[in-house]
Amino acid sequence: MSTMNRIGNADNRFQGQFKRVLCVCSAGLLRAPTAAVVLSQEPYNFNTRPVGISREYALIPLDSVHLHWADEIVTMEQDHTDFVKQRLVDFGFSAELSPPIIQLDIPDDFNYRDPELIKLIKTKYNEKT
Repeated sequence: MSTMNRIGNADNRFQGQFKRVLCVCSAGLLRAPTAAVVLSQEPYNFNTRPVGISREYALIPLDSVHLHWADEIVTMEQDHTDFVKQRLVDFGFSAELSPPIIQLDIPDDFNYRDPELIKLIKTKYNEKT
């Protein structure tokens, strides 16, 4: 499948009208998937996807399709934010068309769905939005 077809699929009509939030961490295995679960439930009800920035370790590495799909991007740390910003530039996004980035400042000290991680995600997301 060509990249253009994949980018077109980013606007799949079957995804509904919910805000599309891309959750980003290093490998996309612990923090980003937990954030995706949290933000897909009440009171947010967002359409979410977790990805990682590491080409070596990420289960689903961040690519241009994810960036075209996202209405908002949630990152866990400054290096994730910097990486996403650079990828937006690399893929030709203008400042006006780039999705907003919300950095939660959550260190890589948690397991998947750790109750403390869930609490931090909710608290920090609510503070920053």
